[in-house]
Amino acid sequence: MTWNTLIIGAGAAGLFCAAHSGKNTLLIDHAKRAGEKIRISGGGRCNFTNMHTEPGNFISQNKHFHKSALARYSQWDFIDRMNRADIAWHEKTLGQLFCDEKATQIVDMLVRDATKAGTKINLGCGVTSVRKTPDGFQVATDQGTFDTRNLVLATGGKSIPKMGATGFAYDIARQFGHDITDVRPALVPLTFTDGRFAPLAGLALPVRVFNARASFEEAMLFTHRGLSGPAILQISSYWRDGETVTIDLTGGHDLFTALRDQRQSEGRRLLTTELGRLLPSKLVDFLAPELALKGNLADQSDQRLIEICNQLKNWTVTPSGSEGYRTAEVTLGGISTDRVDSKTMMSKTVPGLYFIGECLDVTGWLGGFNFQWAWSSGYVAGTDIATRS
Repeated sequence: MTWNTLIIGAGAAGLFCAAHSGKNTLLIDHAKRAGEKIRISGGGRCNFTNMHTEPGNFISQNKHFHKSALARYSQWDFIDRMNRADIAWHEKTLGQLFCDEKATQIVDMLVRDATKAGTKINLGCGVTSVRKTPDGFQVATDQGTFDTRNLVLATGGKSIPKMGATGFAYDIARQFGHDITDVRPALVPLTFTDGRFAPLAGLALPVRVFNARASFEEAMLFTHRGLSGPAILQISSYWRDGETVTIDLTGGHDLFTALRDQRQSEGRRLLTTELGRLLPSKLVDFLAPELALKGNLADQSDQRLIEICNQLKNWTVTPSGSEGYRTAEVTLGGISTDRVDSKTMMSKTVPGLYFIGECLDVTGWLGGFNFQWAWSSGYVAGTDIATRS
């Protein structure tokens, strides 16, 4: 038997593609359950998309590649699908959408949609080889060999290897002449080998984190190993080994005016005490030696207060590295889009070979954008296959 479509990878992109690729589709995955990354996302409630999704929320060497897919299947389309499935959801900060109940509702919906469309799902099915045939492709697995006219790679990147993530898609892409961009962990905590922030572990505060490439205003969390929290995860996608990261610790407050006013009434109090009324006192005590925060508030001239505020607005640190793929939410980089058709997700050089989701060099910000890319790219590939069948 020859399948019309064989999809490798039963994650978000693969399941969604299967729901739109037409009958005679086989979906396989080496995992024992479909949609594992969906299940654990958002603390088990799945941040399934973002109200503010637009092309600027994605990183790629080709900044235009993802525009077509996102336009053809937008966040509003997936929200409509959620509503039709009667899955209740709510909006958190910055347009992030989550299930009211469990993420398994989305997995169940996607599996129902795929099977209703005529897809057969084989789980616990490991692929051993893929080769081109005159009529398409032959995929050898530990459950037998399958012939297919169309082959879709939806196996993601290297992030969270404990869930079985590998560079499989990159290997197959290279086999068929596609290039792979530099890949590295993204949306990942940053680490410091000296353990300098261990005394602050558990402390969180709103910050602006920035470098020459990007800037994000969200919460930052100190950990025993370094820095985490949404702001740090976001900037990690724009950080390179050896580079510095600058952090505005003031939370957008006008510290200079506040300290100058306090100096009039509380001048005899310690600078650290008064600053601790504006920022977490534990953080102020930690930074006191580094920033030379000493003396009474009355001892500080306007110029000195300006210097202190500037230091707090531009606190610069140099991470030793990151937590790596072990905790990274996504993989930055992937299969180069140069030889992939942005309107179909099909290879420009190998007819019938498709790439969707995280395995491509398209990486979203934190906040539901990567799931939206899975829905959009999966939909585009699936509908193209259905149209060509």
